[in-house]
Amino acid sequence: MAAGTISRIRLENFMCHSSLHIELGEHVNFITGQNGSGKSAILTALCVAFGCRAKNTQRAASLKDFIKTGCSYASILVDINNHGEDAFKHEVFGNVIILERRITESSSSTVLKDQHGRKVAHRKDDLVEIIEHFNIDVENPCVIMSQDKSREFLHSGNDKDKFMFFFKATLLQQVNDLLGSIRKNLNVADSIVEELERSIMPVLKELDDIQDKIKNMEHIEEIAHEIENLKKKLAWAWVYDVDKKIGEQTEKLEKLRERIPACQERIDRNTAIIEELRKEFIVKKENVRSFLEKTQEVRRMKEKMQHDIHEAVKLKMDLEKEHARGMQVLNKMNTRVRQLEAQVHEFQLKHMQQTQAEVFQVEDSIWELQQEINSANLSATRLSEEEKKLSEELQDIIKSISDIGKEIDEDGRRINQLKSQIEDLRRRQHDKLTAFGGDRVQSLYRSIERHHSRFKCPPIGPIGYHVQLASNCWSLAVDCALGRLLDAFIVSCHKDSLVLRECAKEVKYHNLQIIIYDFSKPRLVIPNHLLPSTTHPTILSVIHSENPTILNVLVDQGHTERQVLVQDYEAGKSVAFDKRIRNLKEVYTSDGSKMFYRASVETILPPNRKWRAGRLCTSLGEKIIEIENETAEIKKINSERWDRKGKLVIDRDNINSKLRTLKRKREDEEQHLERKKVQLDDTKKISIANKHDTAVDTSELEAEMMQVKEDIGNKELVLEKINLKLTDALREENDKRASYKNFIESAHAEMGSISDAEHELQLVEEKINDAQQDKAHYEGVMERKVLAPIKMAESELTDLQQLHQEYFEKASRICAENEVEALGGVGGSTLEQLSDRINKLNKKFQQESRRYTETIDDLRALHDKKERKILRKQQMYAGFRGKLNACQKALDLRWRKFQRNAGLLKRQLTWLFNEHLGKKGISGHINVDYKNEVLSVELTMPQDASRDTVRDTRGLSGGERSFSTLCFTLALHGMTEAPFRAMDEFDVFMHGEGWR
Repeated sequence: MAAGTISRIRLENFMCHSSLHIELGEHVNFITGQNGSGKSAILTALCVAFGCRAKNTQRAASLKDFIKTGCSYASILVDINNHGEDAFKHEVFGNVIILERRITESSSSTVLKDQHGRKVAHRKDDLVEIIEHFNIDVENPCVIMSQDKSREFLHSGNDKDKFMFFFKATLLQQVNDLLGSIRKNLNVADSIVEELERSIMPVLKELDDIQDKIKNMEHIEEIAHEIENLKKKLAWAWVYDVDKKIGEQTEKLEKLRERIPACQERIDRNTAIIEELRKEFIVKKENVRSFLEKTQEVRRMKEKMQHDIHEAVKLKMDLEKEHARGMQVLNKMNTRVRQLEAQVHEFQLKHMQQTQAEVFQVEDSIWELQQEINSANLSATRLSEEEKKLSEELQDIIKSISDIGKEIDEDGRRINQLKSQIEDLRRRQHDKLTAFGGDRVQSLYRSIERHHSRFKCPPIGPIGYHVQLASNCWSLAVDCALGRLLDAFIVSCHKDSLVLRECAKEVKYHNLQIIIYDFSKPRLVIPNHLLPSTTHPTILSVIHSENPTILNVLVDQGHTERQVLVQDYEAGKSVAFDKRIRNLKEVYTSDGSKMFYRASVETILPPNRKWRAGRLCTSLGEKIIEIENETAEIKKINSERWDRKGKLVIDRDNINSKLRTLKRKREDEEQHLERKKVQLDDTKKISIANKHDTAVDTSELEAEMMQVKEDIGNKELVLEKINLKLTDALREENDKRASYKNFIESAHAEMGSISDAEHELQLVEEKINDAQQDKAHYEGVMERKVLAPIKMAESELTDLQQLHQEYFEKASRICAENEVEALGGVGGSTLEQLSDRINKLNKKFQQESRRYTETIDDLRALHDKKERKILRKQQMYAGFRGKLNACQKALDLRWRKFQRNAGLLKRQLTWLFNEHLGKKGISGHINVDYKNEVLSVELTMPQDASRDTVRDTRGLSGGERSFSTLCFTLALHGMTEAPFRAMDEFDVFMHGEGWR
């Protein structure tokens, strides 16, 4: 089959056809069927497939009317042969081009496919290119003659109608209409150009009048020229005057600058002194600090040595007491021995004479000692209770100090935390981007920019940067709900996620959350039955973003459509736990509390107290002021706590001092009590011994005397050991007291060193202050009496230089300096003299110029302006005229070619007509009158012996008339170069006897 012919037509839901497949042969194809079976619909489908409008088919008002009733679309597929030399892009489409036209209720589309059914093109221009290549004009009746066109042509015997059919079929009507419209447009353009050419005539006359005025005013130019020269001199005179002032000011400035070195030398000297003193101050301050540390160590050592001395004294006193008791017992034993010896010599009588007074005396001593012991015991108990009370009070004060210290530390941490929040909010106020990842995000942005060519689509993120809130009251709740999702980035594919991960690794942004999502997806529409059934807003309803991908990700990843926001805690509990709302995931209060119900368990999570404002909040200034006020309040409370702590420390030191004094008194009283108890025990033993002595006889006394002597020996051995221990204790006490004395003397020496160091530190600080005052004095002198006049002089010099530059530019615009030198310069003339001379000449110029209303320059400028304008218009109109003439010549040439082609087509039509008629032995001729727009047919029948010509086809039989009409149509077909032709209602050509 030839290229451009149709091999197959497939229709689906088109007009009356649900599904139709037609395979066409290589040559002539006849499609028959009953009326209404859809034969004409096939030709209509061909017209629509090749781009014909619905109205031009005369079968419907719009394309959607071709869709079969009850269907939602219609489809037309036409297979076009693409063989041979005339094939269209055979390397692309192959042997068959499949043209698919799909029509829906709202739109239509055209798709071009290759022989394998693969889509190649879909643009209308591609279809037009194929139509032009194969010359398929479906609106030409000779290509596709529809049912209506067939009836209109066949049932009309009017020569004018035949001419119009011929004229349209051969495209002569289209060319004729186009040439006629071009000729009409050229005539309109010619009249416009003529009108434009006539419009410049008054301006030319006005130009001649201006030239006459200029010639009459040329004698004033001499005065104007002289004034112009004087103005040039005056302009440069101003420049020279400023040059002179600049020289004077420069000399003044140099004299002022000569003062700087001396003043600066004193400032530098004081600066060096200050630096040296500051170094010395740092060293001495460090010495004082070390001395203070040593002082604390000395205090601890002093307390330890005092405790050691106290222990040594206590040991010595115990040994002394034990030694005294031993000596007392030994003395008593010796006394007892002597008594026993006396008793032995004086017998028992002497002992019987012991007076009752001695017994009473011993009993009185026992009673007195018991009273002293009771008094000492009461005093020791009272002192112990007072010491215990003071200790409890001291512990309370120490606990209070510790609690206040913890509160002060907590205040410090809270203040630092609030300062950090203020700095964070200020950074966010300057750059919102830092709220979602900090400075790392900015580095990541720069890395993405460097590697932007590697991304298929630029990443979107962080998500929070692209989200806005409807109200700031939900900022904290939304931040708690979405959390790290606001820091995430979105990419369109896995490859982009790997590139973004490399960028994050490059800037050390670890754990970056990357979400892969299709950017081409439209915004998700969530049905109402999938949303929580509550009047409270969801997170999705209070956020906004220009990018639908952001909102889609927040729905898919963050479930924002199922997270409900409430104002307070009670409302949140009611929504989360009481109502059992469907499609509800979580509830967030405005302060960030989270509530949810899972597996019959009610869970409430408190908000993060460190967060004061969500990262999506826009009113950061108010939050900063609020946090600053809170910081100031905490600082005030902290200061009061410091004052309370200082008072408690003073109370603690006072109680410590009282406690130490009370402890010494208690220990002294307890020692006194112990001594009295020992005396009481000794006295009781003596009393018992005396009573026992009176009851024994001499033998017993002797035995007792021997025993006592033995005890005296043992006691003496014990006392010797006690003496040795006492000697060691005395030596240890003396050593510790000596060490303590030496330590105190050295501590006093060190305290003196501290005082000296503090005094030296104070002297250095005073020297620094003196040096700073001297430096400030000389800096003030430098600023007021040196730099200020220099600055003023430099400012004046700058003003003069700017003035010089301004005058120089103005003078340069007026004329060059060498022109003034060529005119003789300005030497010998002052500014006033030049100004006076210019004024006099101006008066004379004005007197002469009053004779004319306009200056010669204005007239010349007006003349030049109008002349340029007229010249431009003349050139423009001449260009128009040339283009019109060229267009007219081209139109005449095309008209002659059109007439020649029309004559050739007329002869060609007659030849083809005779060729088809000759197959039946009929001859004929077609007369085409282009002037009167009529077409007539003349026939000579073979059975007519007269060989008369028949000019009215109505005189022919039905078959002859149908055959002649068919020959005429086929002749027109032969003149039209198209790969295929289609004729509807072909049976009308076969009416009559000639076809039976």
